[in-house]
Amino acid sequence: MIARRLLLASPALLLARRAVAQELTWNGVPAQGGLLRGQALAGTRLALDGRAVRVSPEGYFALGFSRDHDPSATLSITKPDGRREEMRLPVAKRDWDVQRITGLPGAMVTPDEAALRRITAERAQLAAARGVDNAGTGFMAPMAWPARGRISGIYGSQRILNGQPRQPHYGLDIAAPTGTPISAALPGRVTLSGDFFFFGQILVLDHGHGVNTLYAHLSQRIANEGDVVARGDRIALMGATGRVTGPHLHFSLSWYQTFLDPQPLLPAEQG
Repeated sequence: MIARRLLLASPALLLARRAVAQELTWNGVPAQGGLLRGQALAGTRLALDGRAVRVSPEGYFALGFSRDHDPSATLSITKPDGRREEMRLPVAKRDWDVQRITGLPGAMVTPDEAALRRITAERAQLAAARGVDNAGTGFMAPMAWPARGRISGIYGSQRILNGQPRQPHYGLDIAAPTGTPISAALPGRVTLSGDFFFFGQILVLDHGHGVNTLYAHLSQRIANEGDVVARGDRIALMGATGRVTGPHLHFSLSWYQTFLDPQPLLPAEQG
């Protein structure tokens, strides 16, 4: 199994976190591809690199860092009494693997004009689903493995398809036989169900505050658009639809339009 985990914060970051102890806490490490989930004092307002961050009435919040985020980020904090401060967050740099995949049909690597029009329309649908911003706090729950199987692809790796460089891989691939059950990794609502060119049959779940998960290459979608699901509910079956070389689940995590690495949030062992 391929596993990449970031466990320790830098001394400077630990000092900064102590300085706002009991006012702002989070789980996770600021790192490229990382998601932080935390809690501030009720009434706190936050902004990451100038972008407002939703904070629930209880103070829960989530924020993420892209695969290629700069070495630092600025977290602006407006306290309930109106006082403001800024915290510099060192964003850990990560090294990315190169993954070479061969044997794909040529049309899946270099689509024709008709396929490109379809792909463009599907990207707009995905962007709309991943842009949902609601007040739910399902993202605060511990994340569960969506399926059991061999890890065949990891987040962030540079993809070389049939010898041609393509965009990085923005998900975690879990390989198992067609029909393997797939469950919701977090509680949430199904915001998109469809059959896409690259992803094949997919589901997108919204977990609140811009946090969403995507399940792709399915053989069957069990959950329907609009369904509210609990963590662990069966939502689909694994398959080999879309651009694949064999049956597997492509599982991705996003904060709004920013793809993140789900693996550091998953238990060490598949459950």
